[in-house]
Amino acid sequence: MCNKLYRAALAVASAALIAITSLASFSVSAKGVFQSGPDFVAEVFAPQQAVAKVLWLTPEIRAQAAAIVDHPVRGLRIRYHQSESKSAWILEEIGKEMPITIGVVVEDNIIQQVKILAYRESRGGEVRYPAYTKQYLGAFLKDNYRLSQNIDGITGATLSVWAVNKVAALALYYHAQANQNTDAHSP
Repeated sequence: MCNKLYRAALAVASAALIAITSLASFSVSAKGVFQSGPDFVAEVFAPQQAVAKVLWLTPEIRAQAAAIVDHPVRGLRIRYHQSESKSAWILEEIGKEMPITIGVVVEDNIIQQVKILAYRESRGGEVRYPAYTKQYLGAFLKDNYRLSQNIDGITGATLSVWAVNKVAALALYYHAQANQNTDAHSP
């Protein structure tokens, strides 16, 4: 009798553990995307509409972009949205192993907003919190293509911090190129 009760209790505990594990894995995977690209763009430019544009990656732009992010840049073009002197860029950069999707708003060559739209790494997700991202407000690109202000790191999130720094600098560079480049146009 005790053996039957023990097995029944073990079966119930196992089922509960499986249910909890399933719920935990669901919530972790659902937490990776915080905002879609279209929702980000709509939020940035509300109530007016932004124009979807394309920046063609010439060999010169591609070379400088590669120097900024420390690896080759893929693709022939970068899509972005613009209204007057404000542009919104949705770019991805690898943290440790997985891409981080980052929205950057630039106006008059100064960062107005950095927002983590999707975070897929197992560690370092603190970069998505406003306490971290507000450090980028007011940053601009110096002559050496680095950010004008120091960004404090986060313990255990060094690679994620570096990824956000690279994307912020890259968005500033792309914004400057798009605003001086007559090849940038609507798709």
